[in-house]
Amino acid sequence: MALDTQELGTVPWNIKGELILNCNCTVFCPCVVSLGKHPPTEGYCQAWLGIRIDEGHYGDEDLSGMAVGMLMDIPGNMGRGNWKAAAFIDDQASDAAYAGLEAILSGAAKGTTGLFRMLVGEYLGAERAPVSFTNEGNVRRLMVGKKIQGEVVPVSGKDGKDMVITNTEYWMGPDITVATANKGKVRAFGRVWDFDGRSAEICQIDWGGPAPK
Repeated sequence: MALDTQELGTVPWNIKGELILNCNCTVFCPCVVSLGKHPPTEGYCQAWLGIRIDEGHYGDEDLSGMAVGMLMDIPGNMGRGNWKAAAFIDDQASDAAYAGLEAILSGAAKGTTGLFRMLVGEYLGAERAPVSFTNEGNVRRLMVGKKIQGEVVPVSGKDGKDMVITNTEYWMGPDITVATANKGKVRAFGRVWDFDGRSAEICQIDWGGPAPK
């Protein structure tokens, strides 16, 4: 479907799949349980994330099978805003799918990601890129060309099962698997980050809009 900028915030959308995130926190991200009120372990947050869309649409446009990446640069407590953010959108996406995904990731589509409009003070933009989100056993990998190279694995709890924080009010989803990054390298938008061994998260997502879910 052709997208008119006047439609932003009114088009029904939904994406279901899996999200992985790796940040500079030295232990598991305090934002999950404090809902952004507690400062990151380093006093500021730098992070990359990847989303594998198993099922999804933006209006009539099918988003299933797409993958996207993002980077976020947050100067202090997540809940205080003033974020900087950028998006990398699957270069296999049609023009309509690209426009829909950018609307979702920028918060312009409202709904679950609408909070980005309040928290992101500077949207650095979006660009097409070869985005690959793959699973091998319990390992999740995100590759965005040479710009993001990430690999995260769950942290084992009792009896070797994944450690999961459940029933939260975290914006991404109620159940967050505690993880760590085997690799977390970013070379994009003037950022050069290396978060190998730092905090990571895995979350099953079911996001939509424009009305709050």
